[in-house]
Amino acid sequence: MDTVSPTFVSDQRIARQRHTLADGRELIYFDDPNTALPPERSADLRDLAPRPATASMRQDALTGDWVSIAAARQNRVFLPPAHLDPLAPSTPENPSEIPSNYDVAVFENKSPSFGPLLEDDNAPADLDDLNTIGLGRTRTSVGRCEVVCFSPEHEGSFASLSTTRARTVIEAWAERTHALSQLPGIQQVFPFENRGEAIGVTLHHPHGQIYCYPYVTPRTQRVIASVEHYGPSLFADILASEQAGDRVILRGEHWTAFVPFAARWPIEVHMLPHRQVPDFAGTTLAERDELAVLYRRLLRGIDEIYDTPTPYIAAWHQAPTGTHRDDIRLMLQVTSPRRAADKLKFLAGSEAAMGAWIGDVAPEQAAASIRDAVARAAEKDTE
Repeated sequence: MDTVSPTFVSDQRIARQRHTLADGRELIYFDDPNTALPPERSADLRDLAPRPATASMRQDALTGDWVSIAAARQNRVFLPPAHLDPLAPSTPENPSEIPSNYDVAVFENKSPSFGPLLEDDNAPADLDDLNTIGLGRTRTSVGRCEVVCFSPEHEGSFASLSTTRARTVIEAWAERTHALSQLPGIQQVFPFENRGEAIGVTLHHPHGQIYCYPYVTPRTQRVIASVEHYGPSLFADILASEQAGDRVILRGEHWTAFVPFAARWPIEVHMLPHRQVPDFAGTTLAERDELAVLYRRLLRGIDEIYDTPTPYIAAWHQAPTGTHRDDIRLMLQVTSPRRAADKLKFLAGSEAAMGAWIGDVAPEQAAASIRDAVARAAEKDTE
């Protein structure tokens, strides 16, 4: 049935502490099972300006795509020094976004691309409204954007976390996916991590984001078209084909990671659950437990390919909230433009202008290289 499942299995070992920031934004602390932190947390005593107005989005009549014009994002912090880290626990010298020390913290973005409004007179009426093509069409960029802080440390990434902390982050993704999918006007929930200045990261603090779109994204629309053309077994058949081939990187009881048959990027790894599950909210505790191990191992391996950390985008593709939930499967796609120790793949004319990709590395060669790096990283892992 193509509706968001009302059931969500919560890991009771991970405590939640809910607070409100000084300007009304929601903040949630997720505590590790073995946390040394007290349940009491400080209030946000900052004197903050009102939240920016919700942005407006415009339709590209040539493609039907919607573009959010979020000018307030121009004012976001850009590569601050460690003593002014806005994602670190607050101190008198650095009144940050998070008032207390924490294990994992999730809060509403101060300069969101979508939201804070969830409903508005000019919000999209439905998917038919969004799919209608016209000139000069605008809609309010309703939705929500959240920041997921993986650690209070100033530098790092998901790969630098302990397995316990990685599991807490995954629990936050699952719970937030469940909660955000219930909000009015939300068509798709997208957790992701940008890592490295080459990707465009503006904060070195280990963190990711969750975007809640008021439309089904163009990438997912193309996946839907493929499913409708091929049949509902597309994801299951892709997984079976990859598991039988020579591009598998890691395989567990519940998850398999592989370099895809038609990889676009020099480093590209996908990961699928072994059963049909539309999003993080639908995963079991056992699936989340294994993912904390395998996903951390995968990212550590990607960092081991070269002598310096690898920039990447780790994108968790989830089914839309109201359609194709029985045939679109939760899927990780990690991509990096790094094609050599000192070279990046830039999107030039064919890719950027026409969307016609040319691969620089054979996927089988890339898989062998990543497998070797994952093995080397595992030998160095002291946990």
